[in-house]
Amino acid sequence: MTCARKSLVSLDDTPYYHVIARCVRRASLWGFDEYAGRDYSHRKSWVLERLADLTAIFAVDVCAYAVMSNHYHLVVHVDRRRAGEWSHEEVVRRWTQLYRAPPVIESWQSCQASDAEREVAEAIIEVWRRRLFDLSWFMKCLNEHLARRANLEDSCTGKFWEGRFKSQALLDEAGLLTAMVYVDLNPIRAGIAQTPEESEFTSIYERIKELNRSHRGSAPTPAEVAMVRRPALRPFQTASQSGQTIPFTFHDYLELVDWTGKIRREDKRGAIDAKLPSIMHRLNVDPEAWRLAMRPRGNVFGRALGRLDRLRLHARTLGQTWVRGLQLAARLYA
Repeated sequence: MTCARKSLVSLDDTPYYHVIARCVRRASLWGFDEYAGRDYSHRKSWVLERLADLTAIFAVDVCAYAVMSNHYHLVVHVDRRRAGEWSHEEVVRRWTQLYRAPPVIESWQSCQASDAEREVAEAIIEVWRRRLFDLSWFMKCLNEHLARRANLEDSCTGKFWEGRFKSQALLDEAGLLTAMVYVDLNPIRAGIAQTPEESEFTSIYERIKELNRSHRGSAPTPAEVAMVRRPALRPFQTASQSGQTIPFTFHDYLELVDWTGKIRREDKRGAIDAKLPSIMHRLNVDPEAWRLAMRPRGNVFGRALGRLDRLRLHARTLGQTWVRGLQLAARLYA
């Protein structure tokens, strides 16, 4: 049953969300389309360029992403607190990078507005502030731009996306970890790449490149600088950083991604070390349930993902008596 987005996105429950958008008819409009006999792979870079623009405007951070041939995944963090700290001038500066300002705002900016006009202008600015940490507005500005650009290239009009983007609330650290690994391993599950370091157009690919660069102690090469702009990724936790980070370390995460990728491959299953990554123990994650959840189409959670108690609390917040995924949550996050 379709639900209003405002009933699915509750920032009081969690600022983290997994979102998915698919092309119409699931056609490969980002990759090689066998039916049309055309390669649209260059469009994958459009997603990253637009994300780079939007994350610099909205109070939304990207934790993970994967751009596939007919859909893309994002894991995002909506930072309501940061948006609340912006001045009126900052809100106007950000919003007008996307849309034109009405005359009353222009009068307010030039300090020529009357008291009544100033009151109207400030009310408009507060509406814009709320939109700048609104997941629906973020996705609207992303998907509408991509659809228009693709239709312009194809010299056509009509529907590009199969429908509204799908969102999944990530209610705790375990849910966030599950969604990020699921997203970063998408190309491997689809047979497009063999390892995370070969999985182009994913966040894990970019993070590994940055890690290698930092180990070499070198700056980006001119070729790397000239490459497609990519969104800044929300950092992982370190001993010196505050809470404005992903709440686990990149070392643990990388080890878990590698381990999870290996257990999916039939030819590798027997060679896996029985010792699991430390983060699995700390989060009390059942390894067999984790393996099942990471299969293609294995994520059987519904509109929210997290531990059992958080799922039940989220359901009550939405006014529901039941949400999909309770049984798996009880087994996966013991």
